[in-house]
Amino acid sequence: MKKISVLFVCLGNICRSPAAEAIFINLLENKGLTDGFIVDSAGTGSWHIGKKADSRMRIAAEKRDINILSRARQITSEDFEGFNYILAMDDSNFRNIQDLKNRTSSTDFASIKKIQNFRSVFNEQEVPDPYFGGDEGFDHVLDILEDSVSGFLKSIS
Repeated sequence: MKKISVLFVCLGNICRSPAAEAIFINLLENKGLTDGFIVDSAGTGSWHIGKKADSRMRIAAEKRDINILSRARQITSEDFEGFNYILAMDDSNFRNIQDLKNRTSSTDFASIKKIQNFRSVFNEQEVPDPYFGGDEGFDHVLDILEDSVSGFLKSIS
């Protein structure tokens, strides 16, 4: 059976996308589906390559028994050929992903979507970046992502 590959993308890959990745992995583990998936996250920017997720996001996620283990990386042209789904956290990153694809890749393998297309509870059209806010922003982002990531899994299961 061919694995389904999913890449979550935000700006720096230290807050939203690693949280979405960890939430998705957690959902897959709880449903016994991990063997059928490849899951990763990336940023459109290069500022944080190699760094762990923001400590505030890791702490907020750990309170929910979600472990964020990934290290930041930047999206590459190879990702368009290696992933079935590329999920952007907001409009700006969605445009950046599309621009990179148009400049570097001729493949239409990856389906590029906004994660909030899969929301069911929250009204936000984008996942807000909690980086410059207080701790409550990280909890709110996790709430939003638990909703939309769960909706995404339902849409492909």
